[in-house]
Amino acid sequence: MIYQTGIYTQLNLSHVKRYVNIRPKRRKMAGGSFGPTGVAKERAEQYQGKVTSYVIIACLVAAIGGAIFGYDIGVSGGVTSMDEFLEEFFKTVYDKKKQAHESNYCKYDDQGLAAFTSSLYLAGLVATLAASPITRNYGRRASIVCGGISFLVGAALNAGAVNLPMLLAGRILLGVGIGFGNQAVPLYLSEVAPTHLRGGLNMMFQLATTLGIFTANMVNYGTQKLKPWGWRLSLGLAAFPALLMALGGYLLPETPNSLVERGLTERGRRVLEKLRGTQNVDAELQDMVDASELANSIKHPFRNILQKQHRPQLVMAICMPMFQILTGINSILFYAPVLFQTMGFGGNASLYSSALTGAVLVLSTLISIALVDKLGRRALLISGGIQMIICQAIVSVILGVKFGDNQELSKGYSVVVVIFICLFVVAFGWSWGPLGWTIPSEIFPLEIRSAGQSITVAVNLLFTFIIAQAFLSMLCAFKFGIFLFFAGWVLVMTVFVYFLLPETKGVPIEEMTLLWKKHWFWKKVLPAVNLVEAEGNNI
Repeated sequence: MIYQTGIYTQLNLSHVKRYVNIRPKRRKMAGGSFGPTGVAKERAEQYQGKVTSYVIIACLVAAIGGAIFGYDIGVSGGVTSMDEFLEEFFKTVYDKKKQAHESNYCKYDDQGLAAFTSSLYLAGLVATLAASPITRNYGRRASIVCGGISFLVGAALNAGAVNLPMLLAGRILLGVGIGFGNQAVPLYLSEVAPTHLRGGLNMMFQLATTLGIFTANMVNYGTQKLKPWGWRLSLGLAAFPALLMALGGYLLPETPNSLVERGLTERGRRVLEKLRGTQNVDAELQDMVDASELANSIKHPFRNILQKQHRPQLVMAICMPMFQILTGINSILFYAPVLFQTMGFGGNASLYSSALTGAVLVLSTLISIALVDKLGRRALLISGGIQMIICQAIVSVILGVKFGDNQELSKGYSVVVVIFICLFVVAFGWSWGPLGWTIPSEIFPLEIRSAGQSITVAVNLLFTFIIAQAFLSMLCAFKFGIFLFFAGWVLVMTVFVYFLLPETKGVPIEEMTLLWKKHWFWKKVLPAVNLVEAEGNNI
């Protein structure tokens, strides 16, 4: 939003006068500074339009990027539990798995096997930083197409892999696709969606991710019977959504925000009119034009995002994705079959149980889509956090009391564990799952939006890589305490949300910055700017 505290020092007098003249009356703000007030709400109420088929189709096609991300998360755990795959690429793990005296918690502890899963996310971390300037300078569609092509090539390499280097090369290319896709798709969805439905439509990305996870679990359940090449089919099927993503990215309209930012204002207006189903888009377009003028005055968005006026957004860009991973959800989704086999479930039963958790995740994400723009983001995050803590504590107690190194859980306790893991997944699915992506994608002003999204994705992939690489070793070391470890982090993030995250429901994306100046804590952090002094110094 153009009324960012502290940003006036970077603008010449003509910018300052333009913003002040929108509403001549200036009211004294906290700390003795002056600034325009009320403009954001007044202009936001002038937004018009409806949910058009154009919006729905664009969101569905764009969200395919989430489906591939989810498929790659889900397929890893199933494939790494298949004996044929382990015997082909990870012989030591295969031999260890067959040894009856091996500790239940340590039978899969192998850094090479962990690297198969985690290499994808390390590559994604590097790729998302490269994707930021492409997303900003060439549009959101360009990054979506690049991501789709990289996914396609990576899936082909994985399906035809004959040795470990070829397998890892395919995973790295999949990671590059994730870096580009996760950078561009949430931005695309946030910018295309109408303000009053932005939360729900933005969650199409997370819904597609959960559907991808569920699909991967079902595919693994079927292909594990196709010996010895079933794992190749599981890995190769990622090429289908990758092709859809590349073609969809080519055919999609560019977002009006991106077009205006790149100086194509009239074209942006035409796209906005199609998206909103009305020609009366002046107020929303004016917000985009104002934001783009400021965005184009910022030549180094990564340097700018470190400035004090962007401190709240930077903290959220780091903490939200970090906390999302530290819920422990990826440990369950990556290694669900491995985890259930560790608990004593048979091979088929473990894949079936992981498919069940995938289905539960899809359903809970639908709950979140229905409620996020009614109840708000904070209510879902706090209630989900409380439920996750309870479920993880119960699972940890059951495993600690009833499950030892060489024991198997009784049928009754196994059912209880699966139930509480599913309840944990439900809580994640309506809270940190979708909102860990939605909130960062909607809080950044246009001038640092691509840089902010890159930081969000990079942090997410960094912690995903760390957990993916370390989880099997942590499981061996912590045993049942692994669930308490993650429960402790969920407690921290729930407190964080309660005290530091303002409600973003219903706030226009280009007017989000004013929210921080009203928050009890962040208004103390943001710099105060005196507009009268700014004018006096420049006259």
